[in-house]
Amino acid sequence: MGQVAQLVEQRTENPRVGGSIPSLAIPTDPPGVRATAMTISEADQMETEILEAFARLMPQLSTQSPPPSAEALEALIASPSRLLLARDETGRIVGTATLGVFRIPSGVRCRIEDVIVEQGARGQGLGASLTRRAIDLAKEIGAPGVDLTSNPQREAANRLYQRLGFQSRKTNLYRYPF
Repeated sequence: MGQVAQLVEQRTENPRVGGSIPSLAIPTDPPGVRATAMTISEADQMETEILEAFARLMPQLSTQSPPPSAEALEALIASPSRLLLARDETGRIVGTATLGVFRIPSGVRCRIEDVIVEQGARGQGLGASLTRRAIDLAKEIGAPGVDLTSNPQREAANRLYQRLGFQSRKTNLYRYPF
């Protein structure tokens, strides 16, 4: 059985990007499990389900960062950044990724952050699909590329990003802690 059978494009309205955007339906057939349909879409308004999903998903990404508040998620959705949601066949949010979008004097920049796939939904290509969708949005926005960082201990995630074409940059990453 193939891991991801195909991507089916559906159009959904999104006034933030000036019209409709594709919502990807992802039929999957992981080994030993019947095929299920997953969809990836962009959040265009705050919903209680998004808040509940982050309460479930955020601890799977980091024990240091608490789940975002409803106000923080509303601000994210209203910002130029993009919040992507992966839903299973029942409509339950099982994954998320954020494309951070910001403007600097030399142009627009994009950065993929907080790619999270629920433990039980891993191995079905959702992380790759979320990342590809973020890459496509960055291209549409006009960024010259998209950056991301990944903890070296997340070996599967690092292999995924390399498989998708991300290249390690020779730079120093600095943080000034508060």
